[in-house]
Amino acid sequence: MKKVLWIILGCTIASIGVLILRHSHVVTGGTAGLSLSLSYALPLSFAVIFFLINIPFYLFSFFQMGWKFTATTIGSVSLLSLLTSLDHLLPSFTLPSLMGAVTGGLIAGLGLSILFMNGASLGGANILALFAQRKFGWDPGKVNFSFDFLVVLSSMYSIGLSKGIFSVISIAITGFVISYFKQKIALHNQPTSASSTQPLDNALSK
Repeated sequence: MKKVLWIILGCTIASIGVLILRHSHVVTGGTAGLSLSLSYALPLSFAVIFFLINIPFYLFSFFQMGWKFTATTIGSVSLLSLLTSLDHLLPSFTLPSLMGAVTGGLIAGLGLSILFMNGASLGGANILALFAQRKFGWDPGKVNFSFDFLVVLSSMYSIGLSKGIFSVISIAITGFVISYFKQKIALHNQPTSASSTQPLDNALSK
């Protein structure tokens, strides 16, 4: 039950980061960033696009990461989609791009790290980053940044060069936060590791 609560907390924190980025007109990486970029160009909400675009990654996750990880990832993506869909209930506001990029990147990185340490992700590049760490021992923050950078480059057409630069700053900060927790993420990303069953709060206190 405690693990479920941590996943809910991680999704809530990540959704706050996504909303900050959105109100700063800055995109993030992965499927979340791609969804944000498409939401500027399509008459569909971020929540709908984000949920749909993750479907192909679930198959990869099921066969490579197992059904438990896939189930928690689907639940996390669904919860984030629900939380971000509540954006219309908030008063309209706009944040400076630099402030939004830094703040949103930090908050999103923290939320993702909490999810990673609890055997969950937000789909897309998150799945690939955790798979690469489990299979090859790669830094999930650097892997995540690599995929995110490609997404940001592809989104510069719709958001412009200056917003694209702020987006790169945002994903760099998110990648740095994930890299900071990479050892603790690795402890909880080993399918046969006994330490993977330890509560997250014990891991964070080390």
